[in-house]
Amino acid sequence: MGVIRVLVVDDSVVVRRLVSDALSQAPGVEVVGVAANGRLAQAKVAQLRPDAVTMDVEMPEMNGIEAVRALRAAGHKMPIIMFSTLTERGAAATLDALAAGATDYVAKPSNVGSVQESIARVADELVPRLRSLVPVPGLAGGVPSTAGRPVAAAPVAAPRRAVTLRPAPQPHASRLVVVGSSTGGPEALSRVLSGLTAPPSVPVLVVQHMPPVFTRQLATRLDRLGPATVVEAAGGEILQRGHVYIAPGDRHLEVRRAGPRLETVLTDGPPVNYCRPAVDVLFRSAVRAVGGDLVAVVLTGMGSDGRTACSEVVDAGGTVIVQDEPTSVVWGMPGAVAGAGFAHQVLPITEVAPAVERALQTGGAAA
Repeated sequence: MGVIRVLVVDDSVVVRRLVSDALSQAPGVEVVGVAANGRLAQAKVAQLRPDAVTMDVEMPEMNGIEAVRALRAAGHKMPIIMFSTLTERGAAATLDALAAGATDYVAKPSNVGSVQESIARVADELVPRLRSLVPVPGLAGGVPSTAGRPVAAAPVAAPRRAVTLRPAPQPHASRLVVVGSSTGGPEALSRVLSGLTAPPSVPVLVVQHMPPVFTRQLATRLDRLGPATVVEAAGGEILQRGHVYIAPGDRHLEVRRAGPRLETVLTDGPPVNYCRPAVDVLFRSAVRAVGGDLVAVVLTGMGSDGRTACSEVVDAGGTVIVQDEPTSVVWGMPGAVAGAGFAHQVLPITEVAPAVERALQTGGAAA
């Protein structure tokens, strides 16, 4: 059986021990070294060649963002998972790290009663990500995350999967674009929104699996990138063309009719696919609101959130576009949709924005 070899980087002795203990208790995961800052991490990576790195954000001498940039510049391609705080500053720094080349992130435990509970929470967040990001034969399988974020069974290294595309739907007007993403999603969303040539002719709603605070920071950053106006949904907004509404962390985002118009709705229902917000919740509400007059997009992410609702999108006559495997950080969500036969197009991330614009131009906009 293979082993995932991990380097733990954090300036806190307590946190290094916490993360090391959490990982060491997981079958098939081995902590091969620790480092107290980014500069030491570079040397340890060169020496140990780990399969993955967990990286603190704020450290002396060289912080996590600088370390990520340096490691990527040196050609190291292993997954780097940031270990961040659930604060505005922590969220902003984590998004900086993701833009610099980090793969994913987890939140440091807060308001936890005991050391053992902290260890369990860290393991619950980190181990499934490692198993998904570092395919190792014999280690397939994941467990639901008690923290409410998606967890996927880890893929065993295999050739890229062949999929059968659905025939193109009949040209039809669209009133909405709905998007779902998770692991690797912030960068994928950046590529899509910056790839638009004009403000979208219909409203766009997005579920990105992220905790509170992070989604607000994400919306602010995405708003700077392209022609669309991007906001974190507040609930009760009348949807407008050219606007992108990001689901806030820990709230489900839905769309419903408000007379002749459409509006956002935020709910606190139970997690779906272990996620809140959930892609399935948004997509299903969109079908209820506009039938098949929509384009659904599924980008990189762990798990299978969105697969079930995409079947309803295609049954209603809508269009489904998914990101392809080579450009996805994890081909979980898009792979689940494509593997189930619900995708009309499977595209590299650079081709998603043009495909959405073509779909809207072909059928016209009816928002």
